[in-house]
Amino acid sequence: MIHEVVTADFVITSITPPGQGSAMQLDDTSLRWTIPALGVSASESATLEFFVRHVGNTPGVKLVNESISYTDTEGNQVTFPEPTVAVECDVVVQPEECPVPVDLTVRGCQDSVVVNLGDVFLESQGRILQLDLTLKQVCPGKRVALAVILTEVDENGQEHARGMKTVTIPAHYFPTCRDVLVKCIKFVVPEDLNGTGGARCMCEPRSFRARVIAHNIDSDFCCCCGPIVTV
Repeated sequence: MIHEVVTADFVITSITPPGQGSAMQLDDTSLRWTIPALGVSASESATLEFFVRHVGNTPGVKLVNESISYTDTEGNQVTFPEPTVAVECDVVVQPEECPVPVDLTVRGCQDSVVVNLGDVFLESQGRILQLDLTLKQVCPGKRVALAVILTEVDENGQEHARGMKTVTIPAHYFPTCRDVLVKCIKFVVPEDLNGTGGARCMCEPRSFRARVIAHNIDSDFCCCCGPIVTV
């Protein structure tokens, strides 16, 4: 008899009838395989196949079995392999819940019915901020690294992070320094972000702050590669 228990990250979904003996699922995580006789007069093998489903919350390479115990009438000792499964968990987000249905009945021979379905609120609302800015006096031939940090200011004056974007501004090749207009840096700010976790209404105003960081990427600086001077 073999008694097998899988780890808590798995549940047994089905067992294929074995070629030798019989197998029974005891609960969601354990099974028992009983073989009346095996290898009595010659070498003989037996295989049991069963299926498991991953129910854990973390990915990675995981041991399938928590324990396997073997007993027979002759007291033989058996060593079992330790199978593993590589688990990749998908990240699933459902931003909108299914609507609650409203039951209604139209009686026989009734041509029309008037039903008040109650209040219905707009879902997944939000705003898109599109920001433009001008980089002043950019030297020719130098790319610029640009970062925009967006925060929202609540009614108490506290700031809450709403996003950060970093972009590379291509170099221009005019003969002198030029101002560079940067357009369409977009941020998405859903209405459920208000600093307290509650839902907002699109009719309410919202206050934001944007901070900009910019610096040259390219430089003609060359460390320790100047002309050699003999003293």
